[in-house]
Amino acid sequence: MIDRPHSRFQQIRQRLEAFDPGEGWRLWLYEFLLFGFKQGWACLFGGLLLALLLATHFLYPDDAPLARYDFLTLAALAIQIGMLAFRLETWDEAKVILIFHVVGTVMEIFKTYAGSWVYPEEAFLRIAGVPLFSGFMYAAVGSYIARVWRIFDFRFAHYPPPWTTWVLAGAIYANFFLHHYWIDIRWGLFAATALIFWRTSVHFRNFRVHRWMPLLLGFGLVALFIWAAENIGTFANAWNYPEQEQVWKPVHLAKFGSWYLLMIISFVLVALVQPIRKPD
Repeated sequence: MIDRPHSRFQQIRQRLEAFDPGEGWRLWLYEFLLFGFKQGWACLFGGLLLALLLATHFLYPDDAPLARYDFLTLAALAIQIGMLAFRLETWDEAKVILIFHVVGTVMEIFKTYAGSWVYPEEAFLRIAGVPLFSGFMYAAVGSYIARVWRIFDFRFAHYPPPWTTWVLAGAIYANFFLHHYWIDIRWGLFAATALIFWRTSVHFRNFRVHRWMPLLLGFGLVALFIWAAENIGTFANAWNYPEQEQVWKPVHLAKFGSWYLLMIISFVLVALVQPIRKPD
């Protein structure tokens, strides 16, 4: 799969993939480093946001005329514009980010109203008490999935009928809201996810050949990474769970399950703009 011609990463990636490191341990080391570089590129948007959260937590002046949350919103928007202007991101990826921003902001408004978490600082750029930078954090997840899908040339074996994934994603999104008023069916959703994707494997090309892993394992690894990033975000006081309002403590591991389910929504949304290809 070839990157869009207006993506600057295409030329860099092609040069790195054309390099011959030799055989044996040199080949393994080079492929490992190349994998890290590509993953870092796919995480660029989210990584910059996390860096901003930490930097402003420690360095942002208390008496600044612009609220910290508003600065984060404007900075995230500037990053997005800059990545498009310098061709570091494709327009398809920007569309995914917009979709995730809307989906995430709607859920944030409801969850903060329900008391699931709070934003402790003031902001002018906010909707119903939710600062607009929060939508960019969800968008970072969509950005990562869209980028890694393209950069690693994802192919899928035994992919389920698309309609089953749409129904599953809709049920997961609905449960994020309805469990506050009805029973929580997340365990049933975990079971449905396993049933739908248990045979599916994702094939990804890092260097010369496609390797593969079970797609469910891929969901779990990304969800674990997001859970770790959430710990950084709450430590930086970007938002707080009720048990963190007095003193910071690590995010409960149960949130890993929530991120796992959110991964399904993210994956299905990206699948609307990225092709589902079979292995060669």
